[in-house]
Amino acid sequence: MTRPGFPFSTRFRVRYSEIDGQKVVFNSRYLEYADVAITEFWRWANLKEIGPDWLDTEFHIVRATVDYKRPFRLDDMIEAFVRVERVGNSSLTHRIDLCLADGGDLHATIELVSVHVDLEERRSVPMPDSIRAKFETLRG
Repeated sequence: MTRPGFPFSTRFRVRYSEIDGQKVVFNSRYLEYADVAITEFWRWANLKEIGPDWLDTEFHIVRATVDYKRPFRLDDMIEAFVRVERVGNSSLTHRIDLCLADGGDLHATIELVSVHVDLEERRSVPMPDSIRAKFETLRG
């Protein structure tokens, strides 16, 4: 399925360990789903082609916002749509729409803001131009 403004999607199924006593997905799992979706998005985008700059790059999440619309249930097939919303000097914003794969109903919208960090100095630093340029090509 496609979703306007989103260049990428990936699918996965709700597992038993992800549901609570009401038989819906635990709230915290939505952020795990976003993490899986971004990992697959970055793999699809072939970021390793950037070269050495990418190998030395580290991002940390500094803000996560989840807008819950309706719950997922056991065995639902989820389709996660991913796009880059914003590319800043040192920050990057992704949007992930979690939809029911059959029919496309939107169940949650997630916004993740990541900051490029220097691990030795433990602080944010500007992204290398090569990385910023690549992410700009991925904007929705």
